[in-house]
Amino acid sequence: MSNSKLQQPVVRHSPSRGPSSPDVWGIYEPDTGSIQYICADPATKKAALIDVVWNLDPKNYRFSTGSMEQVLNLVQQNGLSVEWILDTHPHADHVMASALLKERIGAPTAIGEKAPDIASIWAGLYNLPDAFDPARDFDRLFADGETFRIGDLDVRVMLSPGHTLGSITYVCGDAAFTHDTLMQPDVGTSRADFPGGTTEELWDSIQEILTLPGETRLFVGHDYGTDERDEPEWEATVAEHRAENRHVKDGTRREDWIKLRNERDATLALPDRILAALQINLRGGHLPAAEEDGNNYLKIPVNRF
Repeated sequence: MSNSKLQQPVVRHSPSRGPSSPDVWGIYEPDTGSIQYICADPATKKAALIDVVWNLDPKNYRFSTGSMEQVLNLVQQNGLSVEWILDTHPHADHVMASALLKERIGAPTAIGEKAPDIASIWAGLYNLPDAFDPARDFDRLFADGETFRIGDLDVRVMLSPGHTLGSITYVCGDAAFTHDTLMQPDVGTSRADFPGGTTEELWDSIQEILTLPGETRLFVGHDYGTDERDEPEWEATVAEHRAENRHVKDGTRREDWIKLRNERDATLALPDRILAALQINLRGGHLPAAEEDGNNYLKIPVNRF
């Protein structure tokens, strides 16, 4: 849940630092504490959208597109052309806008190649054996180490499991979109207790991320603020994390972090949108097919969690 102090959308531009360095815009979505990203090649004005939110009111189960429209307005204002619609993993805390974005702008959608393995776990939990087919609902399923381009910029895919078994990091020049692995240095790291997640794998993923060059800008998936900080933050360098991250700075022992993370995760409730969000996100952002009355319905497991 978002910190009550962080209740307004915030947009910040992290400018390119030179050749092979992208322009990055972060767009903070306060209802879920999510950060959406635009990653753009300054030379060609080609861009990718990463982890864009389709807003869901969990009290009334009504959708709206304010966050998506904000992202698309920034694209237009900066003269960008979208080549990719990317997600880092099937999100538990927000609904992805990928399918709506594809309908609007026509760019292909992509996620990691292990999304079908995540879908298999949740198909069992929902007792929906034939509901999810990420290979059908995403245009690309990226493998670990695979590369693609945004304009003239090379992007490398890193498998970064732990939060989910199929989470991926996108590394574009001196920018890496690290999703739900790290939080900001003054917060620490993300949870690893969802089905298929493990603290051991999350530790290994974080350590791999922290071997990137020290000047690499790491863009995290969420921020909920702190008692000391009233503004959301989402960018810090590898060097800053290695020096200051309260959970995994240099010198931290693996076994100490695993104990801390497991104890912390045991106190956390499920995100309030998870059981709705995953049914949609594992369909690439599509609602279940409308039933004979023309309405869409979600299936909610009872006493499973």
